[in-house]
Amino acid sequence: MSRSVALVTGAGGEMGRLLVPALVERGIAVVALDLAALQPELEAQCVASARMNILDTAGVQQLIRSHQPGYVFHLAAMLSAHAERDPELAHRVNVEATLSLFTLCRQTPVPVRFLFPSSIAVYGLPDAATKTEQDPLKEWMWNTPTGIYGCNKLYCELVGTYLSRRSRDEIGDGFDFRSIRFPGLISAETLPSGGTTDFAPEMIHAAAKREPYACFVSEESRLPFMTMPDAIQALVTLAEADPARLSRRGYNIKGFSSSAGEILQQVRRHFPAAEVTFAPVETKQRIVDSWPADIDDSRARRDWGLTHRYGLAEAFDDYLVPALRQRYDEANRRGPADPPLPFPQRS
Repeated sequence: MSRSVALVTGAGGEMGRLLVPALVERGIAVVALDLAALQPELEAQCVASARMNILDTAGVQQLIRSHQPGYVFHLAAMLSAHAERDPELAHRVNVEATLSLFTLCRQTPVPVRFLFPSSIAVYGLPDAATKTEQDPLKEWMWNTPTGIYGCNKLYCELVGTYLSRRSRDEIGDGFDFRSIRFPGLISAETLPSGGTTDFAPEMIHAAAKREPYACFVSEESRLPFMTMPDAIQALVTLAEADPARLSRRGYNIKGFSSSAGEILQQVRRHFPAAEVTFAPVETKQRIVDSWPADIDDSRARRDWGLTHRYGLAEAFDDYLVPALRQRYDEANRRGPADPPLPFPQRS
């Protein structure tokens, strides 16, 4: 990367916890923003950090003026399950704060590449039967979200794309918006915290902790997924990509497509005693049924060289199981009197 400073909002969340060191390794000075205090080891990697609500426009403006970032990674968001419970607050956090950040970035004298984590929630299929009939969806298909989170993300995609095109036409090198429609993300480093795709990581973590788990979607429910390390690599790769190679401003990506039942098979391959039942929750099942079973990420592979390391089996064998065994075995050795190991939550 040629630019020297990156602002990361939601830096203490599930994605930010891995993104910050990835940027530092590339020689980028990170300015972190989060609603909660960062863990000390994460904060130590940043040149500055601010405990701040993303809705504090004046505070965010001062942060941008002071550090003039060339990159903004806008990770702060209210996730899908939480957003459904409070759609008004979700709009404020996911839309109003994002639009304010767009404005602040367009006002800075430094050209800004704005990286926006979008979601497969922007898709909206009418029912499970239609979902089953579809080939992997391309970016422009079924952009009719059924949940407020998907509505929020799709609107910000559209506005970011418009402003990026307008900036290019007017000044050539100014506001450069780029977004990724992330599938369900599975991390060994942090606990899931409110996403509708979190049935997969919740199942895996529960098995590693030897706790029973009731899956909130049916065994047949299928979605695209990706491990968190592959997701971070994709985000950084898109940030580095030559703008001349980008054919669009929002891209699908995935690592593998799996059903809840197929994930359970992998869980039981490594944790034979895992206690997992299926108890679909109607509201969450309806949302999952509206999201694609698979997506077409050929544009990302062609335009900016998207790759991924982990398929489903490799994710378990080489990433999830070794890390989770080490983490939870260590926790068990500590005993109940000792404090639990910390798990930063997604913002």
